[in-house]
Amino acid sequence: MTIAETAVQTEVGSYFISNYPPFSLWNRESVPLALEALASEPDASVPLGLYLHIPFCRKRCKFCYFRVYTNQNAKAIQEYVEALAAEVKILSEQRGVQGRELKFVYFGGGTPSYLSSRQLRFLRDQLSEYISWDNAEEVTFECEPGTLNEEKVKTLRDIGVTRVSLGVENFDDAILEANGRAHLSPEVWRAYEWIQAAGFPQVNVDLIAGMIGENDDNWRKNLELVRKMAPRNITIYQMELPYNTVISKEIKELGIVSPIADWQTKRRWVAEAFDFLAPDGYVTSSGNELVKSLETDRFIYRDNLFRGSDLLAVGVSSFGHFQGVHYQNLDQIQDYMQTVMSGELPINRAFEPTPHQRLIREFALQLKEGRVAAQPFRDKFGVDVLEEFAEPLANQQAKGYLNVVDDTVVLTRKGLLQVDTLLPEYFEPEHRAVRYT
Repeated sequence: MTIAETAVQTEVGSYFISNYPPFSLWNRESVPLALEALASEPDASVPLGLYLHIPFCRKRCKFCYFRVYTNQNAKAIQEYVEALAAEVKILSEQRGVQGRELKFVYFGGGTPSYLSSRQLRFLRDQLSEYISWDNAEEVTFECEPGTLNEEKVKTLRDIGVTRVSLGVENFDDAILEANGRAHLSPEVWRAYEWIQAAGFPQVNVDLIAGMIGENDDNWRKNLELVRKMAPRNITIYQMELPYNTVISKEIKELGIVSPIADWQTKRRWVAEAFDFLAPDGYVTSSGNELVKSLETDRFIYRDNLFRGSDLLAVGVSSFGHFQGVHYQNLDQIQDYMQTVMSGELPINRAFEPTPHQRLIREFALQLKEGRVAAQPFRDKFGVDVLEEFAEPLANQQAKGYLNVVDDTVVLTRKGLLQVDTLLPEYFEPEHRAVRYT
């Protein structure tokens, strides 16, 4: 049985899979491998991306598990921005990076929009001296509604952001407050008006199914309001409780019952969203994403991440993947800044997957999109995934999670709504029971 078939309550643990092998296997001893990869001859045939982590927030959400810092003053933030520029300079000097252009950029957090317009322009000017995103196909920027103003939104457009992701999560103020969100619903509508006026090519809105206090009536209202917004992209996360969230700590230390909706309810809500928004032209592009057009509304960062592109990690605790090696930066801000400002790359741990593990990683991640064609894997890895994964594919087809149609694995609605729980069956046996993070 899978977790999906046995779990009712949303208990503490990580289900959402974003990489392979599991992060818990990455180690300090492998850092030299990451440094060697960065210093090696560049493979210009592989697309290159950049992830920048902005770890500042107005408040820490109760469900947040990222490295974030609250109540930071302008001086501390400016020093961090200068450290980001210093790290990019060091990276630009690596042999494996030289002469390559960025295809995609992602500003994540934390809250990237916590930065001021002046800091954003400074960062853009500094980074452009070393590595430019002028020709990037996509520059994504995560925004918390309450940190935006009209000037800052215009600044984002001026510095080359092409895709704004607005963290709405829920439209009910009581639910937002119960979950520790910093913004309230009036700020959502103000921010969205500015975003629309700025004319970004792509706008994404995030919702979360299963927040504390959410019920059927509230979920329906959320869908009605996001329909009113009519963004090109809608992302719907199913709330989970990784080990280091406030809610998880309360469950473990105080012995309280999980306040999050059970998995069956969350999946039902996401299914309802798919059905409710379909008449408006939305189609599913992954287990948690709806778009107006599969052809034009592509999430280029995700497409490349799932297909083994190189990703430079910039900022405290950032994750990257470069020329065959996974790596993560130091996860304490002072350690990170001191290391970077001394002229060294701040890599904390790494892992070099085998060719077979890289195959698993790309196959498993692409399953999250709902369909995987076998031929690209034959071309890239020389492996027929339909034969390589014949046993788990047969098991999951028998349970109604997927079908194999014309050389393509196609997930059913049932499989798509719980795809992350299906992926460990494709892992190597020794990785199926280890802690993921």
